[in-house]
Amino acid sequence: MGSIDIKEAIENGKTTMGIEFGSTRIKAVLITEDFVPVANGSHKWENRLENNIWTYSEDDIWTGLKDCYAQLAADVKNKYGVTLKKIGAIGISAMMHGYMVFDKDGKLLVPFRTWRNTMTQEASEKLTELFNFHIPQRWSIAHLYQAILKGEPHVKDIVYQTTLEGYIHWKLTGEKVIGIGEASGMFPIDSPKKNYDEDMLDKFDALIADKGFPWKIRDIMPRVLVAGENAGKLTDEGVKLLDESGELEAGIPFCPPEGDAGTGMVATNSVAQRTGNVSAGTSVFAMVVLEHALSKPYEELDMVTTPAGDPVAMVHCNNCTSDLNAWVNLFLEVIGLAGGSIDTQELYSRLYAEALKGESDCGGLMAYNYFSGEHITNFEEGRPLFMRKPDAVFSLANFMRTTLFTALGALKTGMNILIRGEGVKVDKLLGHGGWFNAKGSGQRIMAAAMGVPVSVMETAGEGGPWGEALLANYMLKKEDGETLEAYLEKKVFAGFKAESMDPVAEDVKGFDEFLKLYTEGLKVERAAIEVLK
Repeated sequence: MGSIDIKEAIENGKTTMGIEFGSTRIKAVLITEDFVPVANGSHKWENRLENNIWTYSEDDIWTGLKDCYAQLAADVKNKYGVTLKKIGAIGISAMMHGYMVFDKDGKLLVPFRTWRNTMTQEASEKLTELFNFHIPQRWSIAHLYQAILKGEPHVKDIVYQTTLEGYIHWKLTGEKVIGIGEASGMFPIDSPKKNYDEDMLDKFDALIADKGFPWKIRDIMPRVLVAGENAGKLTDEGVKLLDESGELEAGIPFCPPEGDAGTGMVATNSVAQRTGNVSAGTSVFAMVVLEHALSKPYEELDMVTTPAGDPVAMVHCNNCTSDLNAWVNLFLEVIGLAGGSIDTQELYSRLYAEALKGESDCGGLMAYNYFSGEHITNFEEGRPLFMRKPDAVFSLANFMRTTLFTALGALKTGMNILIRGEGVKVDKLLGHGGWFNAKGSGQRIMAAAMGVPVSVMETAGEGGPWGEALLANYMLKKEDGETLEAYLEKKVFAGFKAESMDPVAEDVKGFDEFLKLYTEGLKVERAAIEVLK
């Protein structure tokens, strides 16, 4: 589109906007009908630890939202010379899970408890046993039950429980609804029925019946919507919370608010069965869309859904590139000591490429990148560790290959439960995150670890707010019977390039050999934690 076309699209409201509340930044993206971002805004924010609870205040939320939107509106004005008044549709996204509960007057009963809090172990274990379904500590239902177990006095006054994006959506539209992907991080979902699991709702009510609360769990949960459904309109009160200038018009339709996992799936075109996405940076996670439910619950796997309600298995690991980054910083010091200099990204690219020259199984070198604990391998804390056999070839190539392989060791451990233990079929994974900045090399290592083709799209950097804007666009433009999968595949991503890389057989064999030693060597990591207090 030329700038004149964009200006006309903005003036006529032929746009959609996605806003996503990440852990350190709130981002907004405005896209046109060709799905291309034309304006954006952002606002930095940080969670704070108050009374041993990680939280953001209500003021943080609304100040951040207004500033983020103001930045986007200013970007529109600067680029196209028009004032943003009309938007075709809006979608709100945020970090999944957490705990926000309100009384009959809409007052927040306790400070927002984010996904980062790990205070719900007792509730998590008891609900997992009750439901025969893994309930992670960060899920909303675990937070609620933990508050009940602790006898917190606010519980009796709860009228509504939701998540961060559900709260913002409610205040902007007046609608107490949630997208099914985000709902799946609040309470287990019955995917065929596209709603909360009825049997588990009944079990929870029976579990707390003796407490005498004036509510049932169904009464306080947001209504579940799937992608494409209308989730309300921007009210006059909502305009005041979003746009301090008052220029934006009320009545703009909203799509269902979704979690960052769902928007990530949309932004990488990985909502179809037998596909998935892998995000690799400071932490790493893989999400695979399943053809059917798993045979049993696994503590290592989280079960969520796509924005369309299809079941998804998620492997999430706390540690990925932190140890790699530490080594690269050390190499930068050495280069500086020698009087040289190099661009940091250039060094990453060269080191990644060097790793491809190493022995396929790393030749007897081993490392653990555990800056923190890793639940996949049952570690509550970690110690970065490197070791080698005396006769191993201690070359830069082997060293870098080891450092990259170990960054994916826990992820592969979890993925093996899916692929080898449950026989889940994965045709391809879509990669995004800093891991893939080293063009080709990171992709090849990931394909070796996962044992399936890995694609990287030119749009991978657009992220969650773009994914939410696409969901808003789907709500407006979908044809009768058109699935989200078909819409993304045929309309959105047909014009975007993707580079796919098949796993190299020797690399796959080498990673499998490396993983055997990695698994056995966890005993050494355990000893390091005991010794290095």
